[in-house]
Amino acid sequence: MKLLKEFKEFAVKGNMMDMAIGIIIGAAFNKLVDVLVKQVFLPPLSLLVEGVNLSDKRIILRHEVLNDAGKTIADEVAIGYGAFSEAFLDFLIVGFTIFIIVKFLNRLRNKSQDPKNKTVSTPKDIELLTKLTDLMEEQNTLMKKSK
Repeated sequence: MKLLKEFKEFAVKGNMMDMAIGIIIGAAFNKLVDVLVKQVFLPPLSLLVEGVNLSDKRIILRHEVLNDAGKTIADEVAIGYGAFSEAFLDFLIVGFTIFIIVKFLNRLRNKSQDPKNKTVSTPKDIELLTKLTDLMEEQNTLMKKSK
């Protein structure tokens, strides 16, 4: 019974809802970045490399060994550096794209949290904190004058 009550408190307080919203937004953001990388950034890069398929690049340590009937006796052993290079390139592109998007979002957030910026509405909590800061500075000034 106590466990059920704790779960209800957890779900109602917003932790579960915040997590669910974060997961949903994360999935949508993942799709956005995936399309941005595959449809916007990779096509110009593919023009630069002109059909070179990195995933096929590898260093062969041992060639495949076949018997007289053409059946494989020993498999090929190779280091697939091309697939790693391709995955690393994808990682760099996705990482850079996320960096640019987060930088843009941070700029918007900072602009909205600046109480002096009148082009964007300031959240109420920031307005209240600004008023409190102003009142405290005024009070400190008055206290210094009275000494």
